[in-house]
Amino acid sequence: MRLLFAGTPEVALPSLRALLASDHETVAVLTRPDARRGRGRTLHPSPVAEVARAEGIEVLTPRSLKEDGIAERLADLELDAAPVVAYGGLVPADLLTVPAHGWVNLHFSLLPAWRGAAPVQRAIIAGDQITGASAFQLEAGLDTGPVYGTVTEAVRPRDTAGDLLGRLAESGAPLLVAVLDALAAGTADPRPQPADGLSHAPKLDVAEAAVRWTDPALAVDRLVRGCTPAPGAWTTMPDGARLKLGPVIPRPDVTDLRPGEVRAGRHEMLVGTGSTAVELGEVAPAGRSWMPADAWARGARLDDGLVLGAADGAA
Repeated sequence: MRLLFAGTPEVALPSLRALLASDHETVAVLTRPDARRGRGRTLHPSPVAEVARAEGIEVLTPRSLKEDGIAERLADLELDAAPVVAYGGLVPADLLTVPAHGWVNLHFSLLPAWRGAAPVQRAIIAGDQITGASAFQLEAGLDTGPVYGTVTEAVRPRDTAGDLLGRLAESGAPLLVAVLDALAAGTADPRPQPADGLSHAPKLDVAEAAVRWTDPALAVDRLVRGCTPAPGAWTTMPDGARLKLGPVIPRPDVTDLRPGEVRAGRHEMLVGTGSTAVELGEVAPAGRSWMPADAWARGARLDDGLVLGAADGAA
């Protein structure tokens, strides 16, 4: 089949590479425009654009799919299907029927669970033990289309969102190829999503990533892992300066710290929660790089009894 691949970040690359190695022909790639990154804020192409150009594939980078000429260009490509992995833009209703078999989206949840932009992050924060990826037909509703197939993945106890998303990107790639194979063979069997089990996964903003130390240690642990690497969990120092937090370790053996209260030992930094304490891993003070929390605490000469989060109302 003649394909248009729509995707942008690194997580889309396993699917793109699997399609390039398949019997299908990827005739063009649709990706987001170049974005500013790094200290110099220079423009960089998306990871998908870089791979596509290296393979000699046409790259389309409209700011919106409603731009003049986009519908005509897609029609000229005579597409059989348009696989989508983390494209990052809306597909207008009038373009959904341009490919003969429509747009097939690889979504990183077991639909109808976690419809939306942050399914992996929300699954970890909610404490899900099983998640997966779904290949489904795009339609006008948000992640509502019929599902062609799924793969499941266990959520490991120490998974961050980045860890889990990386595994789902790899396991989802062969699923996407298999669905396109079935479409080409006429054996695809899309099934409506069930009414039960619906949940939503809106994008996580920075405010949601603030740790509430009055929450139990288990909830703090899940929030931090769910926000790693993005948008990044954080708390505040007593002076209001932000402290970025890497994954923490629940410490059920430490029960005598108040929520947000710090105890800095020689080889560990503990913080109280609404239940038992957690041990901080890596931290990034304002304007500084990541470092082990215990090393930072020694250098900053933190006093025992200092309370984190007070400035933002979290404790």
